[in-house]
Amino acid sequence: MAETLEITGISASPGVGVGRVHLAADITADALALGETLAAESDKLRRAVATAIAELETLADRSDEESTGILDFQIEMLLDPALVEMAEDRIVAGDSAALAWFGALDDYIAGIEEAPDEQLRARAIDIVDIRNRVLSALTGRPLEDFAPGSVFVGKDLEPSIFLAHDWTSGGGIVLFEGSVSSHVAMLARSRSVPMLVATGRFAVPAGVRLLVDANGGRAVIAPEDADVREAKSKTPATKPSAARREGGVIETADGVAIRLSAIINDPLELKAVDPASFAGIGLMRTEFLVTSPADVVDEERHYFIYRHALEWAGDAPVIVRMLDLGGDKTLPGLGARRSESFMGLRGIRLLLARPELARAQARALLRAAVHGDLGVLLPMVTVPDELDAMRTFFEEERADLSGSGVEARMPEIGMMVEVPAAALMLERFSRSAFFSFGTNDLAQYLMAAARDDHSVAPLYNAATSAVLRVIAQGMALAETMNKPIGVCGEMASDPRHIPALMAAGLRHFSVTPNRAADIRSTIGALCSDGRTVAERK
Repeated sequence: MAETLEITGISASPGVGVGRVHLAADITADALALGETLAAESDKLRRAVATAIAELETLADRSDEESTGILDFQIEMLLDPALVEMAEDRIVAGDSAALAWFGALDDYIAGIEEAPDEQLRARAIDIVDIRNRVLSALTGRPLEDFAPGSVFVGKDLEPSIFLAHDWTSGGGIVLFEGSVSSHVAMLARSRSVPMLVATGRFAVPAGVRLLVDANGGRAVIAPEDADVREAKSKTPATKPSAARREGGVIETADGVAIRLSAIINDPLELKAVDPASFAGIGLMRTEFLVTSPADVVDEERHYFIYRHALEWAGDAPVIVRMLDLGGDKTLPGLGARRSESFMGLRGIRLLLARPELARAQARALLRAAVHGDLGVLLPMVTVPDELDAMRTFFEEERADLSGSGVEARMPEIGMMVEVPAAALMLERFSRSAFFSFGTNDLAQYLMAAARDDHSVAPLYNAATSAVLRVIAQGMALAETMNKPIGVCGEMASDPRHIPALMAAGLRHFSVTPNRAADIRSTIGALCSDGRTVAERK
C-alpha cells in the first residue's frame, strides 16, 4: 500500500478532486520505426498530417467556442507548410517519416520552451499536441486516454486530450511542469477541473488514489478519507469587493475618476473577463497570438482577433500593440536572429525593416477599426521618424483597401514610452495620438540591466525611483500637449506602486485581469495624490 505523501504545486484551476492516478507515457525517438523510400515516407507524412487535421476538425465541430478557438489554432499550425518542410529535410537525410516529424517538432518545441516569456512558453504544449497526433496517424499507436474520474499525472497535458476526455465523473490534473497561462489551464478553469502545475517530478504508482487540493496548492498521495473531507470542507478566501463604477472607472477617496483597463495576452482570456469590470482593453499584445511565420502575416487571423476584441469591449476602447518582436520575443522560424541585448532590431525597428509584417497587421487593424473604438500602440519608438513612417504604412494600406472596395478606418496611433530618449523628450512626438508608459522596458534601459538576466536582477528591481521620475516628467510634457497618457507595465499591476504612480499624476492604469481586484481595492482607498485620507490630515 502506498505511503501518504503531500506534494506542493501552483494552483492553475481551483477545486478539489480525488481519483486513481493515470501516469502519462513519454514518447521517445527510440520507439519510432525506420522508414522506407524517400517518396514513400514524404507521402506517408503528408497523409498523416491530413488525418490529424481531419481529427481536429471533428473534435472542433462538437466543442464550444473557446475550445474551438484552441483547436483552430492547432489546425492552422498543421496547415503551415513550413512544419512539413522541416520534417522532409530530415527524411532526405535518411530519417523515417515518424522520426523526422518527431525530430523537427522537438526542435521547434525546444525553441518555444526556451523563450523568456511565460505566455509564449505556455504554447509549447500545443505543438506537443499536434506532434503526437501526427505521430499517432503515422505509427497506428492510439492517442492517450484514461478512465473517467482519473487524476492525470505527467509533465504536461495536451489540449486536445483534455477536450476528448470525459470530466463529468470528476478527477483532476497534476503536472510536473505546465503553466497557469496554458490553454489547458484556461479550459480547466472554464470546466471547474482542479489542476496543479509546477510540482516538479515525483514518484507515484499508477492506479494509486490521489487527492488534488488545488485550493490549497497541494496533492496528497494515498490520502486518508479524513484528508479528503477536510480539503472539501474548505473554500478559498474571497477578496473584498472594491468600490468601482460600471465600466472600470474607480473613484478615489476624494472623488477623482481613475480608469482601469485590461491587459490581454491571448484572445481566449476574454471569455473569462467581464467587460463591465474594465474601461476596455488598454493593451492587447499581439506577438503571443502567433507561433509561426505564416501566422505573423495572416491578415485574416489578425482581423478576426481584433474584431472579436472590439465586439467584447462594446463602446469601450481597445488598444492593440503592434508586434513587439525581437529581443526576447523572436518567434521560431521567423528568420530574424535573436538579439542578445534588448537594444537591437526589435519593436518598431523590426517592423520597419520587415514591412511585410507591418503592412499585413496594419491592413487587419484598418479593417477592424470600423467595428469599434480602436487604438494602435507602436512598440519601442525612439525617434519621431519611426512614428511617421508607420503612419505612412497605414495611410498607404488604407488607400489600397478603399480602392479595392474594402471598408477601412484609420485608428488613432499612439506610442509606447519605454525608451529613455523618447521619454525625456516627449514633446518631439506631438503627432502621437496618445502615450502609454511601458515600465518593464523603461526600467531595464534606465538601469542598463536586462530584465531577463538574473545576475543583474537587483539592479533591475532598483529602477523604481528612476522610472517614477521619468514618468512624472513625461506626465508634465503630455499635459502641455493635451495628450492622453497611461501606464501598462508591471508596476501598474503591483499595488505597492499604485500610490507613487497616482502621485505622479497617472489616471489610467492597464492591468492583468488577475490583479484587478487588488488594484481596485488599492485605488479606492487612496486620494488622487496617492495618499490615504488619514495621511492628508
